[in-house]
This record gives sequence, structure tokens and C-alpha cells, in this order.
Amino acid sequence: MSPILTTRHHHSLRSRPRHSGPRSGETSVLRLARLAANLGNGIIQRTPIEESWFQSVFAGGELSEPWASAPFDDYDDWEFNTASGDRISDLIELYEAACEKSRQVVGGADSLDQLSAKDTRHGRVSLRWILIHMIEETARHAGHADLIRERIDGSTGI
Repeated sequence: MSPILTTRHHHSLRSRPRHSGPRSGETSVLRLARLAANLGNGIIQRTPIEESWFQSVFAGGELSEPWASAPFDDYDDWEFNTASGDRISDLIELYEAACEKSRQVVGGADSLDQLSAKDTRHGRVSLRWILIHMIEETARHAGHADLIRERIDGSTGI
């Protein structure tokens, strides 16, 4: 089972220091490994947000596991620091499953003007607003992933 799905892994993160810069004595290989882990953290960060906006905020449901019991409030930026022990393929699978659930929610909506079941800091928002917001957020994270890729292999763009 992927570490992202184990409670022990969630709780072990509370004691990990946050660190984003190069570490003393860090080799290029270790630096690349940390960058790849950051890519995984970017994927895992998108997954509960995808589920939250569509299944929870818009449709009125609750977060599913592992997100419902994830220690978001106990560990600063949990979703940005939790994926280092996970395989990228497992993280992508979780994200794709969340996206499929989102497509089902969108497909079942009456219209893009339908309002969310739950309030947000902006009040109740339309499905159109949520879709635009998610496009913006996903584009931002895709840009971050592109910067990581460029650091790893020097490639830019598609």
C-alpha cells in the first residue's frame, strides 16, 4: 500500500522540518530526487482540492479517504510535504480517480450556473466559477511541474 494511504505516514510528517532550499552537502542526484518528490507533492496537493471543490463544495458530499482523515490542520502544508515515499504512478492514479468523480458531478449538474451546495469564502459559487477556478489552479501547478522538469532534464515546453 502506498504510504499516502497509511495513518502512520500522515502522523510521522508532523515532526519533519520544512525545507525548500539546497541542503548542506547535497549532491546533484539528491537534489534531483527532492525535485521529483516535489512533483509528487504537487500532484497529491491537487487531488484533495479536486475532490473538495466538486464532490464536497458543489455536490454537498464529504471528502473520502485518505483525505477525510488527513492531518491538514496538524501539519503545515501537509499536502506539499507528504508524497516523498509514494510512487508517482500511484499519485497520478489517485488524481485521475478524483478527476473522474469530478466529471461525473459536472455531468449531473443542471447547468453551469447551478450554485454550490456549500458556502465558500465567496458565498455559494456557480459550477462555472468552480471550473474556471480549477483551470486556473491546475494551470499554475502545471507551470510549477514544468519548472521542475526543466531543472531535471533541461527541457522546456511540450
